[in-house]
Amino acid sequence: MPGESAGSGATAVDAAPCIGVFDSGLGGLTVLAALRRRLPHARLLYAADSAFAPYGERDAAYVQERSRVLTRFLLAQGAQLIVVACNTATALAIAELRAEWPGLAFVGIEPAIKPALAARAEADGPVGVLATSATLASERFRALLAQHGAGARVVLQACPGLVEAIETLGPQAPRTLGLLHGFCQPLREAGCTRVVLGCTHYPLLTDAIRAELGEGVRLLDPADAVAAQAGRLARTLPPQARDAGLLAWSNGEASLLLRVAEACALPIERVLALPQESPEAA
Repeated sequence: MPGESAGSGATAVDAAPCIGVFDSGLGGLTVLAALRRRLPHARLLYAADSAFAPYGERDAAYVQERSRVLTRFLLAQGAQLIVVACNTATALAIAELRAEWPGLAFVGIEPAIKPALAARAEADGPVGVLATSATLASERFRALLAQHGAGARVVLQACPGLVEAIETLGPQAPRTLGLLHGFCQPLREAGCTRVVLGCTHYPLLTDAIRAELGEGVRLLDPADAVAAQAGRLARTLPPQARDAGLLAWSNGEASLLLRVAEACALPIERVLALPQESPEAA
């Protein structure tokens, strides 16, 4: 099939579950990499909505509509389970998606507040959270913080413009790193010892974040937990008689997606064009 790569470790199988993954752009590749490590024989479909990024600076109605479009597209490609590999889309849209497709399993991603606070010792500094403005303002995040963060010292840092810089310039661009420096400063000054990466784009900046905050700071990324949950649900799916592998679509810059995929050890050799709208799934 055009655009497909078996890649290292992927083998043809008679029947494999088909998992669709979407994000506002490149950040979900970090989740896709975790899924591929856990489910090497699954068929993985990735949709990057880069032309409509960033979601984190949009209102709920906008994010919900784009999430519906991407879900319909992935279902039309054969997806049996949808991973919402975007913190903002999970916060603002996953409840609506589950209501619209009640028979379909969705796996979302949330900032790792619970493990960050559970592992914190009394002598530790505060927990920092780097996230989009929309994620931090969402009811879902506020409920998560209220449930697990009562009485804890938590420093919330919105990062406006950071996702857009990653999407348009790349993770290592001077403008991207300059923005990151400013966003990390309050966490550094507060002495945060654990920092939650509350957007799937931010693990692409792990080395830069460590350089800003120091090697002793623990960074928490929930991608592996999302992959584990998707793996549990995948075992309940009727397998499809198709080959395992990776397929990727984007309505943004394909060359940048390929560079980021390579950095994530994802053998994506070609990016197909993602339509801005999509047909209803059969």
